Amino acid sequence: MSNLIDANIPVLTEVILPDAEASTAQAVADSHQPATQDMNVAMEQHSHSEPQQDWQELEQNVKEAVLKQVLTRVDFVLEHRVRDGLADVLQTAVDKLADDIRAGLSKSLEELITRSVNQEISKLRSGK
Repeated sequence: MSNLIDANIPVLTEVILPDAEASTAQAVADSHQPATQDMNVAMEQHSHSEPQQDWQELEQNVKEAVLKQVLTRVDFVLEHRVRDGLADVLQTAVDKLADDIRAGLSKSLEELITRSVNQEISKLRSGK
């Protein structure tokens, strides 16, 4: 028997997934690279300490890494929604303001023209 380890034989530390799950897991891992790196660093840092303390510190570090990632995503989504909501509110306000200005200008022009016509008619009547 040979002492060489066959690369196709899994060892106890490997997780074997079906092909579809493996590609999905790889895609998820690729999209969450920073958090995964933080978790890997946390696991490496605590690999030589006491078991109970190690798990507590590892749990804390994983929570912090996930929280950073979630907060980054929340900031992006919140900014996008506020921007969209604000754009809608501003567009509504601009439309209402334009309608109000149009109505006020129309009324002012109507009054100005009526007054001017009445003055001209008065001048024509008084001049005869």
